[in-house]
This record gives sequence, C-alpha cells and structure tokens, in this order.
Amino acid sequence: MTDFLFQYGLFLAKTVTLVAAVVLAAAGFFALLREARDHGHDRLEIRNINERYESMADTLNHELLQEAEIKQLHKQRKAEEKARQKVARQGHQPPRPRVFALSFDGDLNASPVESLREEISAVLQVARKEDEVLLKLESEGGLVHAYGLAASQLTRIRDRKIRLTVAVDKVAASGGYLMACVADRILAAPFAILGSIGVVAQLPNFHRLLKKNEVDFELHTAGQYKRTLTLFGENTDEARSKFREELEDTHALFKAFVIENRPTLDIEKVATGEHWFGTRALSLRLVDEIKTSDDYLLDRSREADIYEVKYRRRQSLSDRLSGGLLKLGLGLRSGIEKAWPRAI
Repeated sequence: MTDFLFQYGLFLAKTVTLVAAVVLAAAGFFALLREARDHGHDRLEIRNINERYESMADTLNHELLQEAEIKQLHKQRKAEEKARQKVARQGHQPPRPRVFALSFDGDLNASPVESLREEISAVLQVARKEDEVLLKLESEGGLVHAYGLAASQLTRIRDRKIRLTVAVDKVAASGGYLMACVADRILAAPFAILGSIGVVAQLPNFHRLLKKNEVDFELHTAGQYKRTLTLFGENTDEARSKFREELEDTHALFKAFVIENRPTLDIEKVATGEHWFGTRALSLRLVDEIKTSDDYLLDRSREADIYEVKYRRRQSLSDRLSGGLLKLGLGLRSGIEKAWPRAI
C-alpha cells in the first residue's frame, strides 16, 4: 500500500509539472502574440519627461513631508502654473522652449539610423527657433557609409538652425564621434570614451592554405582597381598600396568633416586613432562640457518642456515571434560581437 501511494504521488507530481509547463509555454506564446499584434504598425511615441520628474519628486515628497507641507507645495505649484498661463495669454512672455530628446545606440551597421531619420523628420516639422534637440549617443563606430548617413541626418537639424546638443554617457568613438561632432555642443560623462578618429580594415587571406591543398581560385574583374586585396587570391604589393591609399583617403575625409564642424580642434593632434576619457577629451576640445545626460535634462526641465521622441518600426509577426522565442529559450544577449572589423 505504501509503495502504491508513493508511485501514485510521483505520477501526480509529474502530471502537475507537465501541465504547469504546458500552461506557462502557452501563456508565453500568447503574450508574444499579443506583443506582436500591438507592435504591428510603425508609430511615433512621445513622452513628457517633465511629468515623469514631477511624479518621482511627488512620490518622495509624500514619504518625506508632513501633510501640511505637501498641501502647501501643491498650492504653490498651482499658483506658479496659473501665473505662467496668465502671462502667456497676455502675450508678455515668449513661448516656453522645448527639448526633443532622441536616443541612438549604435551598432556596426548604424542600424538605429532608420528610426533616427523618422524622428528627425517629425521634429523638424514642429520645432521652433527657441527649441533644442538633444541626442543621447552611444556608439563604438562601424561602417563608413552607415555612419556617414547617420551624421548627415544630424546635419539636417543644424541646417534648419535648430540647436543640437549631443550627450555621451559611455562612448562615442570613431563613427560615433563622426556623429557627435555635428552638434553645437557636446556633453560627456567624466569617463565616457571619445575620439578614435581613424580608419581600420582587416581581412584574412587563405591563399597559402588553398595552394597547399592544390585548390585553384580565380577572380575576374573589369577595371584595374575593381578589387585590390582579396580573401582567397594572392595579394600583390600593388594591391596593398592601393588599399592603403583608399584608407588614407577615407581618413582625410573623416578629418575634414570633423574640422569643418569643430574648427577649434587641433586635428592633427586628435586624429591619430587614439581615444580619450571625458575629462581628457575636454582638455583637447573634443567636448564642450563634462555632464551626464541625466543632469542636463534635469537642469533643462526647470525652464523647458522636455519630450522624449521614439520611432518604433514595424516588425512582422514571424519576426516578433521568432525573436521572442529565441530570447525565451536561449537568453540571447543584445549587441554585436566585439571581434567584428570596423571601418571607422
């Protein structure tokens, strides 16, 4: 009898575990399905940062202040808002400036540029001369043409005479600095990494391995320099020389762009491919002020209305489901492997 009860209990435990696993899997699947449906359209998201700050402050005040003090605080806030609205109606006060906060977390291909271009197009349609765009920028750099396009998107803001501020909390190196230098003002955290104004390219060559195993490789081109260095063919000194010439030309374009946007830089001193931490970058005039994006936004919130702007791109149902299932099952990490080669 005891053995029967033990076996029955074991069977019951297995059954409950299996049912629970099925229920959890089904719940996860339907959650992914609902998320995919909710994200089925491109959309622009706007969030008022001032309200978020006020909400956090109110939460603390309710815990720290006496009831009478809280009432007095609310009364004072209402009076200030009423006075501001009265002055605005009488036309004695210019419109309150607005800060549009954008974010760019770059990868090798500068993928966020697809959302950045939409966010900038939206902002430029409503921005006034007293407004400002703040870009919170994080990037280690990547492909030349990709970051060139990203920098060009920021140039659109400058061309419209709208103030552009770039804040770097962690890193804006190489292609990231190509973007940052467009700004009217660059802010950096004390230990943020900046600079790396240089160009790099690397590739393996398997010619000797193929030759050792008697494998022929043929490459046919039209145009003397359609290909220079190759992965499988035998590279010549002439090809290497041409390849280095192209790298130097890209570096020259990089330096010219930086000095055009930040003419006070000693470009030959900073365009060595080196990078510097924020405080050192300030002494080299790569940045204008040591300050985090959080401090800057908090300071600006006292005199400006701050709006966080994000453009969410539509993903297909299959992409959302497959991406979500992979994350659930494998715990994939975001970002790219550091071993990928970079152009700038």
